[in-house]
Amino acid sequence: MDPIRKGIALTIKEIEKSMFAISEEWLAKHREEIMEPDLPIIDAHHHLWDRGHRYILADMLADIDVGHNIVGTVYVQCRSMYREGGDPDLAPVGEVEFANGVAACAASGTYGNVRVCSGIVGFADLFLGERVDRVLEMQMQRGGERFKGVRHVSPWDADRTIKSTPLDYPPRLLMDPAFRAGFSRLERYGLSFDGWLYHPQIAEFADLARTFPGTTMILDHLGAPLGIGVYAGKRDQVFADWKASMQELALCKNVYVKLGGLGLHIVGLDLDFQHLDKPSTSAELAQAWRPYIETAIELFGPDRCMFESNFPVDKRSYSYHVLWNTFKRIASSYSASEKADLFSKTAKRAYRLQEIP
Repeated sequence: MDPIRKGIALTIKEIEKSMFAISEEWLAKHREEIMEPDLPIIDAHHHLWDRGHRYILADMLADIDVGHNIVGTVYVQCRSMYREGGDPDLAPVGEVEFANGVAACAASGTYGNVRVCSGIVGFADLFLGERVDRVLEMQMQRGGERFKGVRHVSPWDADRTIKSTPLDYPPRLLMDPAFRAGFSRLERYGLSFDGWLYHPQIAEFADLARTFPGTTMILDHLGAPLGIGVYAGKRDQVFADWKASMQELALCKNVYVKLGGLGLHIVGLDLDFQHLDKPSTSAELAQAWRPYIETAIELFGPDRCMFESNFPVDKRSYSYHVLWNTFKRIASSYSASEKADLFSKTAKRAYRLQEIP
């Protein structure tokens, strides 16, 4: 049995409902004026789902409609709307079909000008080896030009109390020859790869990037510098280890980095956001996040870095408008062309987005 399916528990919906719980009442306790409202933004990473709690097109549009100039988004796999019954290898095709349907709704102009899901990152079991071809080909058929690549997540740490997903993954997944046999098929289709892992695993991601230099790879959530479990109270050491790994990864010119995900509870930068009296301000978040984001930009350059919301996961910690104000505060010292890369152009290049001017 492949490691993705192996970890699925009967209580997955209950686990997710608790893990991704959102309090709109708590979030409403803090509002800010929108900074640089005309700056075009492509949200390089978000999800849509209806399980445990609901976050679909209407919910995302409500978050977007706060004053920031969101022109497009990239949908990233989250096991949403899989096909029921039939060949289990093809079940993830349902997620691509779902996201493409949402994209068609957005592209109609009925819901405004933002091109939601203008890029789609799905899932295909790369442990299938050459047999993954038929999955990828069907996803390309059903997703059309919007289907850009796959994400095969692999977060693992020896401290098993660190949990960021209801599923469990084996150690060294990215190094597995069976996984790499499937990964090698991506380049022939011109598809990219998104990786979601923890900071001690960045070296494995770099090894994968060196082995397959012709495949565009995107590191999600800044490589998740951990701050809980055995890493709690070791912020300086974690930062040093994370930076060293990122320096090595930056040498791989086929790699892009998503700047975001720092509201994840596993990072621990502001423990238990949702239990504070009110949400943090963008100024407070910028102060906490600046070292990580500025370091990544320094190492990779603005042309290989892109901001992401990671909504609705990060919505547990702050509102959409506060998040983008935070990024704008951090980027305030960058030039206009550098801001253009960070907020939209890098995402457009990395994901070959054709619907966005």
